[in-house]
Amino acid sequence: MPVQVKICGINSAAAADAVLRAGADFGGLVFFAKSPRNLDLEQGAMLAERMRGRLKLAALVVDDSDAQLAAIAERVKPDFFQLHGKETPERTARIRSRFGIPVIKAIAVSEADDLAKASAYDDAAEMILFDAVPAAGTSRPGGHGAAFDWRILSGRSFARPWFLAGGLNPENVARAIAVSGANMVDVSSGVESAPGVKSSDRIAAFVVAAKQTVRA
Repeated sequence: MPVQVKICGINSAAAADAVLRAGADFGGLVFFAKSPRNLDLEQGAMLAERMRGRLKLAALVVDDSDAQLAAIAERVKPDFFQLHGKETPERTARIRSRFGIPVIKAIAVSEADDLAKASAYDDAAEMILFDAVPAAGTSRPGGHGAAFDWRILSGRSFARPWFLAGGLNPENVARAIAVSGANMVDVSSGVESAPGVKSSDRIAAFVVAAKQTVRA
């Protein structure tokens, strides 16, 4: 099976169209005010409708309240909630149960021992996303273009399907897949010409590079 690709931080019609043309499998919409890719509900709903049925939609949220999640669920109707904050396994399970929307849980990784955190979410999340730990003092948990040592994933198995994220771009994604054994990858800043500005050419190049790579 080809590697599956998720393009996150889609925040314009042009970016949505570029993601669809490129043949990505997942599209991510960010609902986090501190992100340069942040959307309001109206923008998110419009972009979701533009892409619906042509890929799987993930709404990225960070420690949101039930009221905030309910608004996104009602207006945007995502296929997944991507929880990118400090949501515990218990909170993750409650979100999935209350809204009936599958969950992708992001796990921050800096060293091999951090991978063990994923097992706590085996009964709460449908998928795991391994992302780099943000630098000290940053206000966002992801989207910085930082990477961790992909080699620590090589040969490991997890109960849930998982994405590799953090620092990926068209130039390194093939190596990242080959080294880590990932069969799903996630990118945001790595396909941008400036923070929050998606590049159609880089999106296309990323998808091609990922899908042509042979996994370890």
